[in-house]
Amino acid sequence: MTTASTDRRHLVSTALAGALAMAAAMGFGRFSFTPILPGMIADLGLSSTEAGIVAAANFTGYLAGAVAGAYGWAAGRERLIGLAALLATAVLLAGMGVTHSVAAFVVLRFLSGVASAFSMIFITSIVLGHAARAGSEAVQSAHFSGVGLGIAASSLMVMLVGLSGFGWRADWLVGAAIAFAVFVVVARLLPRSPIQASQIPREPPIVWSPAVVLTTLSYGLFGFGYVVTATFIVTMARMGNAGATVEFLTWFVTGLAAAASLFAWRPVMLRIGLGGAYLAGLLIEAIGVLASVALPQPAAPLIGGALLGATFMIITAYGLRLGRALSPESQRRALAFMTAAFGIGQILGPLVAGWLAERKGSFSAPSLVAALVLLASAGLILPVLRRLP
Repeated sequence: MTTASTDRRHLVSTALAGALAMAAAMGFGRFSFTPILPGMIADLGLSSTEAGIVAAANFTGYLAGAVAGAYGWAAGRERLIGLAALLATAVLLAGMGVTHSVAAFVVLRFLSGVASAFSMIFITSIVLGHAARAGSEAVQSAHFSGVGLGIAASSLMVMLVGLSGFGWRADWLVGAAIAFAVFVVVARLLPRSPIQASQIPREPPIVWSPAVVLTTLSYGLFGFGYVVTATFIVTMARMGNAGATVEFLTWFVTGLAAAASLFAWRPVMLRIGLGGAYLAGLLIEAIGVLASVALPQPAAPLIGGALLGATFMIITAYGLRLGRALSPESQRRALAFMTAAFGIGQILGPLVAGWLAERKGSFSAPSLVAALVLLASAGLILPVLRRLP
């Protein structure tokens, strides 16, 4: 076997390991709450406020994990910690299926958020390290497409569990079994980091130019705006009596669109630039959020989900790239501040949406607020575009 073919097989197995890991850690560990939530609300009588608190706990854990993972304590142990976090994801998913206390849900979802962040940071660092060494854009796109494929798979799982006559507890337990199976496969396929642990040079303090401030604020508002729909869209379909098939398709289409977006947006970004693609994504997502409540059933959740999936991952990626481009001397610090702003936004989003939905009796008002926040996010980035090359 030639060296070239061996290298290709290595890249394929690495990309597959990364995609599967992202499907389990993010698609199931982080986002399966969305299609499972309507069953929990129906069986346990959770209020919209309580549902928002449980969702916010997961995002709080993700922020805590992202901040903790940004330090150098894991250097040389990325593979071990990433796999341990993936295994923890399976255990914590199972825990959700054997309890009924809101307090327990909050703790489990917080820890699941930490595990998702650790899997994302450390497994991604390995996969992208090998991709960068080989100069492969395809490996990077395939790796992150796993998030969308996991979202789609979680929706399919919930539908099949429901057709089998089981309820939301089985959703969590089956999801845990899938995550554990993925852990076993990833443990066999994932290589070690190609980068040896070394002393990371100290960056200078970030320069808070107007462009950096506006981009950071925009990214934080995006975190608030996207997460309302991403958390409650299947619940909204249930409240609108759209039917089980539409509930399944809503999140399934969201996942497929998210997986395809990483490939579909690249030529757009190359044509209109990084800032232009970020702005376009925000505007399209705002339209999707409005569509999720303004259109009649069953079009509302389907179109809203498709536009959410088509945009939220590329806005996330392009926003971080913008932050790095605007702070070339302090890129890691820029990423940290951007991640923190995004994390705060997506923690506040479910809390505000759940409280407002309980007061108003529907998610129309929260979705309108989210769309306006996304438009404000787009407005903040307009002055920044003039400063980009």
